Amino acid sequence: MNLKYQNQIKIFFILIFSTSALYFLLTRLGFIFPLRDVAGVLCFTGCESPKTIHSAIPGHNLLNYNQTVEELIGENIDTDKTSILIEKSKHRITLYYNQKPIKSYPVVFGSSPKGDKFKEGDRRTPEGIFRIKDLYPHASWSKFMWLDYPNAASWRKHFQAKSQGKISWFNSIGGEVGIHGVPQGSDEMIDNRTNWTWGCPSLKNKDVEELYKVVKIGTLLEVVP
Repeated sequence: MNLKYQNQIKIFFILIFSTSALYFLLTRLGFIFPLRDVAGVLCFTGCESPKTIHSAIPGHNLLNYNQTVEELIGENIDTDKTSILIEKSKHRITLYYNQKPIKSYPVVFGSSPKGDKFKEGDRRTPEGIFRIKDLYPHASWSKFMWLDYPNAASWRKHFQAKSQGKISWFNSIGGEVGIHGVPQGSDEMIDNRTNWTWGCPSLKNKDVEELYKVVKIGTLLEVVP
């Protein structure tokens, strides 16, 4: 193998490594979608608008808030049958079981609650269909139910917002959105509807602890305006 050919091979692998490293960095920073979402973002599998999954309960009241989930469903709760609806304008999050509303809780959001989330730092809660991708205790906010934002639909809306001039091409999409509680002894922020987070839905600690027990990784969650 001559020296020229060896140098060409080295340059080829350096380019592959550099491109991969740059792509990984841009993915981590929220400027480009991961490879697993390529088909969904580019609509290789179709880009139909997501349909509403839950039938919301009428009015603004909380459903069965003074009863426990165990009293309403029983002790043997099948987490495969639970799902969640968040109604931002009503400050209400409702647990569904077999697509039927079971119990709702008061919830607050980020300091800019109106509108969908398009970028990092806008303090908005993303709207659409998501799933819980992880659950874990949180040192400051009781429990954390981490959502799979941004998903393929989130990326499509992000790039559409950029193309329409709603946000800058230098804005990243953001992430780490999840349902959590409040700092210990701060339940009044929920009662007063104080939107205090960076965009995450926040419940009273006793409520997030109850909800945490009846969901799992993969549980479907719908967020509407």
